[in-house]
Amino acid sequence: MELIAEIEQTHDEIKAIRRDIHAHPELRYEEDRTADLVAEKLRSWDIEVTRGLGKTGVVGVLRKGTSKRAIGLRADMDALPIPELNTFDHASRHQNKMHACGHDGHTAMLLGAAQYLSRHRNFDGTVVFIFQPAEEGGGGAKAMIEDGLFERFPVDAVFALHNWPGMPAGEFGARVGATQASSNEFEIRIKGVGSHAAIPHDGVDPVFTAMQIGIGLQSIITRNKRPIDSAVLSITQMKAGHAVNVIPDVATLGGTVRTFSVDVLDLIEKRMKLIAQATATAYNCSVEVDFVRNYPPTVNTHAETQFALGVMQDIVGADHVETDVDPTMGAEDFSYMLLERPGCYAYIGNGQGGHREHGHGMGPCMLHNSSYDFNDDVLSLGATYWVRLIEKFLPQ
Repeated sequence: MELIAEIEQTHDEIKAIRRDIHAHPELRYEEDRTADLVAEKLRSWDIEVTRGLGKTGVVGVLRKGTSKRAIGLRADMDALPIPELNTFDHASRHQNKMHACGHDGHTAMLLGAAQYLSRHRNFDGTVVFIFQPAEEGGGGAKAMIEDGLFERFPVDAVFALHNWPGMPAGEFGARVGATQASSNEFEIRIKGVGSHAAIPHDGVDPVFTAMQIGIGLQSIITRNKRPIDSAVLSITQMKAGHAVNVIPDVATLGGTVRTFSVDVLDLIEKRMKLIAQATATAYNCSVEVDFVRNYPPTVNTHAETQFALGVMQDIVGADHVETDVDPTMGAEDFSYMLLERPGCYAYIGNGQGGHREHGHGMGPCMLHNSSYDFNDDVLSLGATYWVRLIEKFLPQ
């Protein structure tokens, strides 16, 4: 493993930043303290700072030489609205707020790279450090783009790095093409005519109709899309009625759809609306379908992903880089940046959980759970990756 010695020497400083952010988690679009900390650090290293993109986003710019090429590096800053079970000194100070996805580590790794680059500037071009708010369901990447991120700070490519529990510490991974799914939600409201449950023929039963619609929707996955096109359609909510002896007027189905392509998503949305309408008509009900598209699929471009994988292999060796990681049905709003610029969303191993406190369950320290903690042992590795990526992308 070829870590940058000077970054290793600043490990304790980077770790202190990470743990400070972990102890003071802030939810989406509330990252004021975190943004203050990031901006203060960048300015102290003579890096140009712009604030307010996407409400609480921070952008740092570092220039050197005459090249017009530029690279964007993104780290997310927000926490999750869940309680923390850990009791270590840097546990969350705020009830029901927690850095359970490692955004504290992502921010610290990028700051570690920024500090090193500010001292050495061994590149030719422009580095744009993007500290993004509201990744957790808030579309912070989209908000920054709408505020002019890439118009004000044009880049040739953009990259992101996310920790991955279960992947051994000291390893990296990425894949060309779709690496995370689109995230979408739906609500289907079926309207009938209420009646006494003992005389159902006097009414029009929306609950029975909702059950038929729910069964019919699964045919989209098994009979309409190609078997080789991955997709998930999950009904996660069914709401109807208040009394056991009353057929209600309205029943509601809700859930999520995940796909790796927009074409498959288009198909599913179209078929859902047709099936819901036809089934409701068959049972004398009316229906309304709301289909909300949240995050698009995260799709890595070929050249930039191969480039990133090469940098990883130079650092840790080919045996410790997974070049075709399994895609996940999770979603990521870095996808919006990849719609605007080519780039790569990559993974850094967070280990099997040995770094966390014991007593909160077996197995890897998975994301979005109350006993998660970012693995500080990989901070220097992540910062080294950012520096080497920049040096190779913007060679002197």
